[in-house]
Amino acid sequence: MSTSQGSHRAGRRGAAPTALPAPTALPGLSVHEQPTQAAPLVVPSSPGAPGTVPGQGTRAGARRAARRRRTAGPATGSSGAPGLAKSAGEGLRRLVPQALVVAFLAGGTTAFVADDKAVRLSVDGVPRTLHTFADDVGELLADEGLAVDGHDIVAPAPGEPLADGDEVVVRYGRPVALTLDGRRHQVWTTARSVEEALRQFGVRAEGAHLSVSRSAAISRHGLALDVRTERAVTFLADGRERTVRTNAATVREALAETGITLSGQDALSVDPGSFPRDGQTVTVLRITDSRRVREETVPYAVERVRDPELFAGTEVVERQGVHGVRRVTYALRSVNGVQGRPRRIGEEIVREPVSRTVRIGTRRPPASVSGADGLDWGALAACESGGRPDAVDPSGTYGGLYQFDPATWRSLGGTGTAQDAPAAEQTFRAKKLYVQRGASPWPHCGRRLRG
Repeated sequence: MSTSQGSHRAGRRGAAPTALPAPTALPGLSVHEQPTQAAPLVVPSSPGAPGTVPGQGTRAGARRAARRRRTAGPATGSSGAPGLAKSAGEGLRRLVPQALVVAFLAGGTTAFVADDKAVRLSVDGVPRTLHTFADDVGELLADEGLAVDGHDIVAPAPGEPLADGDEVVVRYGRPVALTLDGRRHQVWTTARSVEEALRQFGVRAEGAHLSVSRSAAISRHGLALDVRTERAVTFLADGRERTVRTNAATVREALAETGITLSGQDALSVDPGSFPRDGQTVTVLRITDSRRVREETVPYAVERVRDPELFAGTEVVERQGVHGVRRVTYALRSVNGVQGRPRRIGEEIVREPVSRTVRIGTRRPPASVSGADGLDWGALAACESGGRPDAVDPSGTYGGLYQFDPATWRSLGGTGTAQDAPAAEQTFRAKKLYVQRGASPWPHCGRRLRG
């Protein structure tokens, strides 16, 4: 045994069990996740023909073969001594080779015993003690037919030297499709149970909902695990604030735990099917729908008809317009007592409007009336009406520039009332009246006609 081997073995004898590497936390997650995928690290098995034993072809296998050859001694008789029938000469000739063989076997046996190591191998928590001639951990795993990859834990590492009394731990990685509070992750773990995996991921399991029992085993093929941790959610409803601790999968389920009920058009400030987050505040919207009916005026249209019998500028209302009535229905919505803007949802006509008909004169008035053109009609108009074509006396009987009464106006060919006719037509009709009756229709202002 070399000095380095002795010191290495002495340092490992009686040591505490090998500590496994801690899992690595992924950025942005509260769980420890193993690498998502890595190229398999397969410890190569020793080549050999079919039917060979583990380790054949390696240095350890070579040592075993040498031991078998050394332990096969020369043929003996029934007494166990060399044949006595041989001659003394032959015995002398054989004495020297046998001495050399004995010396060689003594040295080989010593080396053989020195390379044999008793180690403790634990695979997924199942330990056993075995003897091996492997020089390092990787050779031991190859001799035992154990293949590992980047998701597995091997302690010490496969390249570490192996000494008598060492302990080698192998823990296989298992894939876990973890859905944590609605978010999916693909993680790896060397845990053999759900409870152990949760501790390894750093997931708080108190009060949490698990899709699989904590005591369930995780096979080498892995499993799917849905975890909903306990969260605090606050609901504002009817002027009150209620906070619940829940592991519900939806806001709707969390609301049911508070005893708050929704009726009619009531709604929530968030999607009821969304996942409730820790510290989230949700408002209950009490919605009341109503309708209001209101009658509104429908304006009438104005129809204008050209009339060649009327002087240009004259408008005569033939039919008065009448407004219609429509009934309009509005939808009203109140949210938590606050009424929104009315929304028009329908209407119907209760009474149709009647259009107004107006006749528009197109006839050109005559330029003059014989016997009345030389008079001062402006002075008469100023005296009678202040020169205003639409003037009406306080009694409502007389109107226009020259204060015609309706009967006199119509007798002169006018239509409607004088105050509705243009000033030129009023002056023309006044001249005709003067030709018929002189200045008598204007007893107080008639003298103004002659200055």
